[in-house]
Amino acid sequence: MSCAPSAEEQLDFLTKIQRLFNESDFSSTYKYALLISLADLAIELGKDDDSLLKLSNRQIAERFIELYWQQAAPYKDSGSNESTILFQNNGTQAAIIKAINEFRQQNNCNSSQAARGSKNYKKLVTAVAATVAKQPINYLQNVGGGNLPFLYERNPSSIILKKGVAYCLRRFQPLIQQLARSRWTDFIKKNTKNIPILGEKDDLNSFLFETSRKTLALVCKGLKELYGNKCFYCNKSSSELEVDHFIPFSLYPRDLMHNFVLACSKCNRSKSDTLGAKIHFDRWVKFTTNNSEAISKIGERAAVSSNLEISLAIAKWGYELAINNNVNFWINSGHYEKLNISNLFR
Repeated sequence: MSCAPSAEEQLDFLTKIQRLFNESDFSSTYKYALLISLADLAIELGKDDDSLLKLSNRQIAERFIELYWQQAAPYKDSGSNESTILFQNNGTQAAIIKAINEFRQQNNCNSSQAARGSKNYKKLVTAVAATVAKQPINYLQNVGGGNLPFLYERNPSSIILKKGVAYCLRRFQPLIQQLARSRWTDFIKKNTKNIPILGEKDDLNSFLFETSRKTLALVCKGLKELYGNKCFYCNKSSSELEVDHFIPFSLYPRDLMHNFVLACSKCNRSKSDTLGAKIHFDRWVKFTTNNSEAISKIGERAAVSSNLEISLAIAKWGYELAINNNVNFWINSGHYEKLNISNLFR
């Protein structure tokens, strides 16, 4: 019978993750991308027990394409020459960046979501999967001059997350994401080849990992057409609606179209980084399920990835994590409630 790893096993996992960040040789950003990808896939496909989880190289490659898609574009609005694309390793430009950039130039796709519909997408996935298998999967568990194989076992076309690893990745995903993204940003800043590209601007983290204001404006317009000029939370009309992450970005820092709702400034500030109460959760599930196709079309126009099944899995993970940590759930300004899993997931 599968069960959750013990407190000691979870602490041991965190200790090894810390060693990985501190003692590994990071000659590119690939290892950071792999850690983020494994944590995301564990949330989407894993369970809250100590069971194994098999992930194909192609599944991981598709997540790499999504992570690097925006970063394969020029950092500055100064044309599309190679010199304006940020360097992701200490040598020549990273192979995955080159592959995605070439794909972007040869195919009329404005997002990784749109790329999936291209006849050449499978070829891109194959190329990225080969690089992922040869490099970060092969070397991620090399720590301090030795090998620390605590995360997974390798196969020719897949990896198998070891007993308890998927659970720990799910449990500590926010921490792993924060560490990986912070180190990723620092790596790019410290690369001397990027200094003339970065200049004096201080928006690197936003460029690497966040949705642009232009994209959010398109999302806002589309949701207004679908839902009207009303706040999702208080249901009051407002002329100044803002795009809000229903599952807070601080908890799960990845933009998915089904996770976006419109909120008035008062509700958005009050809710902040908390999870909504049961009334909001139930309304969100009903709204996204009933309008899934329309929401996906907004995502296509705005170049934002959309997947209802994944968004629901992320929400379930986030709420279960919060309930297990005994947090309060936001109703409205100054009002919160406790939830339990049995009355939330029925």
